[in-house]
Amino acid sequence: MAIAAAIAGALLLFLLWPSAASAAGVDEETAFVLNTLSFLIFGALVMWMAAGFTMLEAGSVRTKNASTICMKNLGIYSIAGLAYFVIGYNLMYVDVGDLIGSVTFFYGPSADEIALIDGQDAASRVIATPYSSMSDWFFQMVFVATTASIVSGALAERARMWSFFVFTLVLTAVIYPIVGAWTWGGGWLDEMGFQDFAGSTIVHGTGGWAALAGAIIVGPRRGKFAPDGSVRPTPPSSVVIVTLGVFILWFGWFGFNGGSQLALGSALDVVAMSIVLVNTNLAAAAGVLAALVASRPIFGRMSLLAALNGGIAGLVSITAGPDITEPLWAIMIGAVGGVICTGGIWLLERLRIDDVVGAVPAHLFAGIWGTLAVSIAAGGDLITQLVGVVAIGAFVFAVSLALWRLIDMTVGAHVTPEVERIGQDVGELGLEAYPEFLLMPEPEWDSDADADADADADADADADAD
Repeated sequence: MAIAAAIAGALLLFLLWPSAASAAGVDEETAFVLNTLSFLIFGALVMWMAAGFTMLEAGSVRTKNASTICMKNLGIYSIAGLAYFVIGYNLMYVDVGDLIGSVTFFYGPSADEIALIDGQDAASRVIATPYSSMSDWFFQMVFVATTASIVSGALAERARMWSFFVFTLVLTAVIYPIVGAWTWGGGWLDEMGFQDFAGSTIVHGTGGWAALAGAIIVGPRRGKFAPDGSVRPTPPSSVVIVTLGVFILWFGWFGFNGGSQLALGSALDVVAMSIVLVNTNLAAAAGVLAALVASRPIFGRMSLLAALNGGIAGLVSITAGPDITEPLWAIMIGAVGGVICTGGIWLLERLRIDDVVGAVPAHLFAGIWGTLAVSIAAGGDLITQLVGVVAIGAFVFAVSLALWRLIDMTVGAHVTPEVERIGQDVGELGLEAYPEFLLMPEPEWDSDADADADADADADADADAD
């Protein structure tokens, strides 16, 4: 559907453009149409990233949890859309002061747009704005859903579904919109000159900090970390599906970064958007290869999974400044992001933080790097960029940590041991993704106390035998 929408949009652009091709620019109404159309098409591409996250996560988990991943990602997109419509957009963009926008409910077309639809003579007033109000809402909304999808992958296989949905609601209705108000909404960070073209920190950093807080409170999967500090490998159920998910995300990122030009009504916009798309692609490619090379000294082998995460890290890294006019910088930024992500995966395991898909290294660590890299190649001020990273990180992490703690103390954040053993598909949904597969319980260790208890039991058995 996204590909069809892109093709249809390209054809429409082809039909519209010749009427003004001989002029220095396009007329006001044509610019309005092109700008609005770009929001709708690129927004549809970003929406398609929901499918990418679903495939990446479903392939990364064991088969007994794949249906739950599908349910969570479907819920994420639905909750994000409703929450952002009810209050999120207003908090982020309407009457924003230094910290927050309007605490009012629901969003809709402008009065002039409604009048135009009703047949009144309001066209001149409508096209005096850069684009239609609801096209802007749609484009901004799909970014919110992306933020929440980052959390889902990190907490896969053990976070309760409804507990996760409660967190998603608060994240998309309040936490993310406040961060957006500080920056894209014209708040205090924007006034300082903070730059984040398409959201290395605003979107991916926010999702990464929320995921890190959740991973700490929810805790690791049972048996992931042994009492002696070793890590039990949990290979993905389908590397093929994971790879498909990454390619879908890569494709959707062209809408993510390209659409963030926020205009398509002039030659300047088209040239700038072309540069953005090329830099996005170069950074992703560099992230893949850099992560593949770095995986050998870090993991002792070349790792496909590291390369896949490296591609995402390269995309995240360039997202803060894809409009740079020297593509070589995009390659460097993406490559460094891939290495940072690969090292970050190793670091989290040493810290005994269980991140199923590597979301924190790929989105948070690479997002921090990409935001700071704006000061290297895109004219940003390093101190301002650092202030933005720290302020957003402190706010999102603190609020997310408190919210996850509250959820854990009330309804519980981690599924029961029995549900985790048989899988969330059966335990929470009653629907297996692969019913023809035989579920084989996996060996597990829970804590040092459990290990000591097992040792005592073995000693007692030996004594009885003697």
